[in-house]
Amino acid sequence: MAIAPLATNMIRADHTRVLALFHRYKPSTAVALKTALARAICTSLEIHAEIEEEIFYPACREAGVDVDVVEKSFPEHAEIKTCIAQLRALDAGDPDRDRLFFELMNHVIHHVADEESKLLPDAERAMADRLRPLGAQMMKRRMMLHVPVLQQLAQRGIRWNPLVAGVAGTTVVLALAMMARNGRGRSA
Repeated sequence: MAIAPLATNMIRADHTRVLALFHRYKPSTAVALKTALARAICTSLEIHAEIEEEIFYPACREAGVDVDVVEKSFPEHAEIKTCIAQLRALDAGDPDRDRLFFELMNHVIHHVADEESKLLPDAERAMADRLRPLGAQMMKRRMMLHVPVLQQLAQRGIRWNPLVAGVAGTTVVLALAMMARNGRGRSA
């Protein structure tokens, strides 16, 4: 039995986690918590976008999923990446930070709605038999992308907090599960 999630379920779970973090951010929230939330969201979105662009979207194209829907995702990712770069460039107390954060949230909600209403159902129809191996490939790539993030956190001495624990903990659990699976002589 495979450990990997279906690729489409993995994408939906990412969406759910990021949207939940977005809803914890309020203009009245303490600056330190808003900074931690924004950092966790930006990192999650960057990793999510890279995995989709490198693995999921090419697989969708290959499987004949509606090319227009797939191609529409790239400029949406570009808008999100631009917002992330602008948000990261602002000081924690900058008055434009909340406005830019909510702009990012708006872009992400729009992108999630597009993916979950059209792209993911189409991919499930076109690639039903490939979704679990694709999920394994995406999970492996996610772990690789988290390594530099965790190293940077350790080097900067950022104190452990629930947001970091959630991102890192998921990665560690998945890595241990895959190592245990591979230790039983099963191929990845």
